[in-house]
Amino acid sequence: MKFKDQVKFIRRNMKKNKLRVFMTILATTMACSFLIVLASVGFGLQKSAQDEIMQQQIITEIKVLGEEKGDIKVDDLKKYDHVKSVVARTSINPLLKVELDDRSSEVQVAFTDMKKEKEAGLELDRGRVPTSANEIVVGYHMAERLWTEKERKAYEKEVNDPSSDRESLKEPKGYTKEILNKVIQINVPKLNEENEVVKEKTFDFRVVGVLKKPNLEWQMDNSILIPNAYQKQFGQVLDMSAEAGNIDKSISVYADKFDNVGALTDKLTGDGYQVISVTSQLKGMDKFFMAFKIGLIFVGCIAVIISAIGIFNTMTMAVTERTQEIGIMKAIGANPSIIKRMFLMESAYIGVIGSIIGIIISYIISFAVNLIIPAILSSASDGGSSEQFSITFSYIPVSLVITATLISAGVAIISGLNPARKATKTNVLTALRREI
Repeated sequence: MKFKDQVKFIRRNMKKNKLRVFMTILATTMACSFLIVLASVGFGLQKSAQDEIMQQQIITEIKVLGEEKGDIKVDDLKKYDHVKSVVARTSINPLLKVELDDRSSEVQVAFTDMKKEKEAGLELDRGRVPTSANEIVVGYHMAERLWTEKERKAYEKEVNDPSSDRESLKEPKGYTKEILNKVIQINVPKLNEENEVVKEKTFDFRVVGVLKKPNLEWQMDNSILIPNAYQKQFGQVLDMSAEAGNIDKSISVYADKFDNVGALTDKLTGDGYQVISVTSQLKGMDKFFMAFKIGLIFVGCIAVIISAIGIFNTMTMAVTERTQEIGIMKAIGANPSIIKRMFLMESAYIGVIGSIIGIIISYIISFAVNLIIPAILSSASDGGSSEQFSITFSYIPVSLVITATLISAGVAIISGLNPARKATKTNVLTALRREI
């Protein structure tokens, strides 16, 4: 019997019991869609967590926290393969006062090597990287935080007023003009032993660059980057020794591309450095979500196994009803392997059709979940902001679709294995009398 004829025979027999086959396919569809949707929750939450980490930091950056053997040497870090740049920053602990015209603000100031920052790929919203000692780069929100004394007092009064509506409370707009090429003053305090300001010195700087806006809406960048050349002058006013506790030093290694971050992180860790990178954060998180997804898939597989009982019953009934046909096929010389294959093809057909429909339904449910749940949570929150719940609750990767299809089709074939084997053992004479 040709393969084409086998397919026709299977389709003809399935049409004889449309309702039974339909209910079996429906059970397989529900089981497959349940498996995919349930597992997609794990994939969705993992994707949201990964996106959050990727947005919070530069993906090629490896932060070096310390070295077990001693002090960190920048030159030693440069010797590693795939290192694009090594940037050392010195941040001043007390926030420094910044003034522009009649506006002022308190900002975080850090000294850095501008050439190394450029090599590392310092991202700017506008402007350029400083080339002179008196040129600086400011954070994206620094201008917004420059308030007049009148604006500051009015805002503080509203904040402290219990009767004010907090939801409608808005901060002053700050400096609304273009801050590029403006000259700002940074006041550096001289502190006594009781950390009281006894004297201040003012330094003038020209703003030539504005840092790129942070990826996350809630992040505020109110920092200033100053060339290392001014570090000595600041030190003449503010005690910047390690013992004084007025500075924090940080070193970041930048890989030439993201593909090499994992290997470079492992190499630095193996040599005794304590590092944090995107890959090191994702490793620990991936282990948790892997266990979480396996648990969800296991629960989903229970539904698939239950649907397998329906396929087993359907195929057993099919063998019983086609006893005479099986006997005729064997009487005319049909190979038992062909008879077995036909019944396995029928059970596989039910599993595959159910899986395909289940996949389509899963994508519809996944889309609806990601659309409806964030909207419900946002409307139920105090602020009512949709940004607060921009979480992917359900994500269906291709690997999940393939896995679910293989599980559903595989279970369907296994379910039809025993009835198919039973069909091949049918005695011709008893079959022609419609007995098994």
